[in-house]
Amino acid sequence: MEGETSWISHCPDYVAPDMVEFDSFSELNDEDNREASVVPVDLILPDDLLERILAYLPIASIFRAGCVCKRWYEIVKSTRFLWNFSQVLSQKPWYFMFTSSEEPVGYAYDPSLRKWYGVELPCIQTSNWFIASSCGLVCFMDNDSRSELYVCNPITKCYKSLDEPPGLKFSDYSALAISVNTKTCCYSVTIIKSKQVPGNFFQWDLSIHIYDSGTMMWVTPLTEVLTGWRGGDESVICDGVLYFLIYSTGGGGPDNRHGLITYNLSSRSSHGLLIRSFIPVPCSLTCGRLMNLKEKLVMVGGIGKPDRPDIIKGIGIWELNGKEWQEIARMPHKYFQGFGEFDDVFASSGTDDLIYIQSYGAPALLVFDVKHKQWRWSQKCPVTKRFPLQLFTGFCFEPRLEMAP
Repeated sequence: MEGETSWISHCPDYVAPDMVEFDSFSELNDEDNREASVVPVDLILPDDLLERILAYLPIASIFRAGCVCKRWYEIVKSTRFLWNFSQVLSQKPWYFMFTSSEEPVGYAYDPSLRKWYGVELPCIQTSNWFIASSCGLVCFMDNDSRSELYVCNPITKCYKSLDEPPGLKFSDYSALAISVNTKTCCYSVTIIKSKQVPGNFFQWDLSIHIYDSGTMMWVTPLTEVLTGWRGGDESVICDGVLYFLIYSTGGGGPDNRHGLITYNLSSRSSHGLLIRSFIPVPCSLTCGRLMNLKEKLVMVGGIGKPDRPDIIKGIGIWELNGKEWQEIARMPHKYFQGFGEFDDVFASSGTDDLIYIQSYGAPALLVFDVKHKQWRWSQKCPVTKRFPLQLFTGFCFEPRLEMAP
């Protein structure tokens, strides 16, 4: 796309000599006419101190720093620098926005510098693949056979293909989640499959499949038949617990259109899932989006009208404490109106302290800072809607250099 900046492939073990060019960062090179008597910083600082300083830079600035000189280039590609980087507080999460329904192309938004970058994603082939992220790693699963799975670092472009998951080859609904242990650098991937029992719309077969990167094996600890409910495509892992939304197949009131199921990944109980762990949602929702914010489950939901629960009237944000939902924010009406036409379903994801909300019908992106309770529009995405049916979607991920699948 014209005018965009792009990353070059980069893995923790090596950095290409030319690394990357950031035309959009040229405005940062101010004060070109400094006095000649100023002593360059790299003649003063030892390597270990310079490494620590560079480790506190935003990701994009680190890539630029590697282009300054040979010494800085060798520093940012070193193993010791990656270790220093891993000790720094997490970078603010980025949001990748797909700008095409047919191709996996788009831009990534950096909230630290409030800039958009053209980023090429590895592995993924279309924008409608299932996507989940955790601590710098992103998991992709194809939407057709649901047998192609990849775990990658979208910043370094390193990736790994996973074995095909067990269970039903084709399921009616699937939900994907990933959880990374930053201490061991191991990760778990979960897939929840849901398929209608033949001839019975009210009963659905549900199964949970778990991949462990340490053993490189899949297990299926649970299969169960749900009555009156089916699985969907929303799931997330928080503090060792798998959460996923289920959807009513009829027979309940408006407040029972959605429900939440919890499943402890460490105990891996094999029966009684729904009866023991069902948690009702806080109100009638048009849709719900689950996310892990500092190992706390947070849900962003479209609030339905009392008389028309399928019509959205606002957006709320809730945190789960035990089995009770606590509302932490509600989108102000001026921001809700700022999207223009807003459908009953929408895209939303987040991590750390940031939540991103996006309408499928436009590239506008709204950011909510949970810690400071602040709403703010992102900088305008460098793309415009070309035709009425053009759709936009996206996902949130944490930019990290040291994480590898």
